[in-house]
Amino acid sequence: MYKIYHNSHCKHSRAGLDYLKKMTSEIEVRDYLSDPITHNEIKEILLKINLKPIQIIRTNEAYYKTSLKGRSFTDEELIKIMIENPKLIQRPIVVGKYKAVIGNPPEEITKLFCN
Repeated sequence: MYKIYHNSHCKHSRAGLDYLKKMTSEIEVRDYLSDPITHNEIKEILLKINLKPIQIIRTNEAYYKTSLKGRSFTDEELIKIMIENPKLIQRPIVVGKYKAVIGNPPEEITKLFCN
């Protein structure tokens, strides 16, 4: 089973979901804007994707530019900020059993199906 953290309003997220559907039918779609992501889910994603919180934040978002850019935060603070402002999270994020990827470009999703 693969879980995709999805924003249906984002063309990159929709492209990632379409790409994933071509690879498998075992998909759980999670619209993280209407069904908020939890602290534990972000921690699991970070562990499986092997990235720091700042690396999955969309730095081109207005909120990042006006409120966060140039400031220092701990990893825990960044996780809290992402929970409170889910639009900041890179999308789509696809999570497999052992790994996760940011599916932009969609071809990145292929990495979940390789050993």
